Amino acid sequence: MTETPTRVDPRGHEPGGRERTPLRAWLGVASLTSATFAVTAAEMLPVGLLTPVGGSLDVSEGSAGLTVSLTGIVAALAAPLVPPAAGRLDRRTVLAALALLLAAANTLSATAPSLTVLLMARVLVGVALGGVWALAATLPVRLVPQRSLSTALAAVFGGIGLASVLAVPAGTMLGEAFGWRAAFGAAAGLSAAVAVALALLLPALPADRPVRPGTLPRLLRNPRLRTGFVFLALLVTGHFAAYTYVRPVLEQLSGVAPALVGVLLLAYGAAGVAGNFAAGARAARWPKSTLLTLAGGIAVTTLLLAAAGPATGAAVAALLLWGLAYGGVSVSSQSWVLAAAPLEREAAGALFASVFNAAIALGAFLGGRVVDAAPLRSVLLVGAALAACASVVLAFVRAPAGRQQETVQQETVQQETVQQETVRPEDAGARRAAWTAPRPAHAGAAEPHGKPHGQ
Repeated sequence: MTETPTRVDPRGHEPGGRERTPLRAWLGVASLTSATFAVTAAEMLPVGLLTPVGGSLDVSEGSAGLTVSLTGIVAALAAPLVPPAAGRLDRRTVLAALALLLAAANTLSATAPSLTVLLMARVLVGVALGGVWALAATLPVRLVPQRSLSTALAAVFGGIGLASVLAVPAGTMLGEAFGWRAAFGAAAGLSAAVAVALALLLPALPADRPVRPGTLPRLLRNPRLRTGFVFLALLVTGHFAAYTYVRPVLEQLSGVAPALVGVLLLAYGAAGVAGNFAAGARAARWPKSTLLTLAGGIAVTTLLLAAAGPATGAAVAALLLWGLAYGGVSVSSQSWVLAAAPLEREAAGALFASVFNAAIALGAFLGGRVVDAAPLRSVLLVGAALAACASVVLAFVRAPAGRQQETVQQETVQQETVQQETVRPEDAGARRAAWTAPRPAHAGAAEPHGKPHGQ
């Protein structure tokens, strides 16, 4: 059997059989991490800027929150559409183009004269976000040897987790120092640099196995995958209903001075980074208990923040514990998805990105409606209730296969290797003849590959 000449061998080879050097492979992984970081940071950036954006554009904070929810909606729609639309285009080209689109969208955001123009820019951010999330997480298996795959996957998913917890405090601090437009301008510069990194550091990555429309509905018939997505939707919706309005919560409920909000959110981000790595290591072995712990942590900490009132010390403690819990959600949820659908990486990744971003959009929208119609404290109670509901959903389902992440990754590599082998017509004919040829009576029952027992 021969290798398909235009595909990258998942064991660390480039087209034509040349072995990729470790340095080049890891530079490619680093570029993917930068891409997931940049798009997630762009999505989260407005959360810490709602107050100045609303004041500058003369809209309410609830209306300004649409800059988060609309992006999530578009990303949720784009994620399952970008992989089929990309067809057999080289994934390096597709990702670099998406990064350039992100740079243009952030530039438009920085110069937007009205909320309408800003929302148009956020639509473009959503397209880039959905496409990058759906594609980037499927590529490490084609860049590094099997022994390094778990580390590479953790790095790429870590870009999402790090941006989720660092983008808001960084954007808030930039906004306080230079204005909210400068924060979007910085995001544009980062996106352009990522596009260059992807073009230079990623090797050619021809399409491996394009996602077809029928693949996604079939995956949703997987009960554990479906339950995992319901859990994810409830938890992320609850989190973002509350977290989208964390700045007014800290300023108006907890009595935190505006100048200190950025520092506290940076501390929240640092706690989230710790939670990302701590939960990721644990979720690889015990995904269910890890996810239940994280959901319970989010429910409890949002309740504590609501109850703390003007007790600033208690509010700060609750905020840091909240960051610790949410920091592990992305990587732990991905562990569940990989265990539930180990052989459909790109399709499952597209669904994961779609559900996650739809939940972000729904959470931001729900939070905005609560903030506009009820006391500010209510948004924390809504977040806690949804996190508790997520825990109930997951509590009564068995974890998918209960296997370690490394085992799942080994199966994906083995499956990709089989799919990339091309069988010549004469070989196929010989195989059919071997299977249909009469066997001696004493040969015994055959194994799946035609081998008698005992061989």
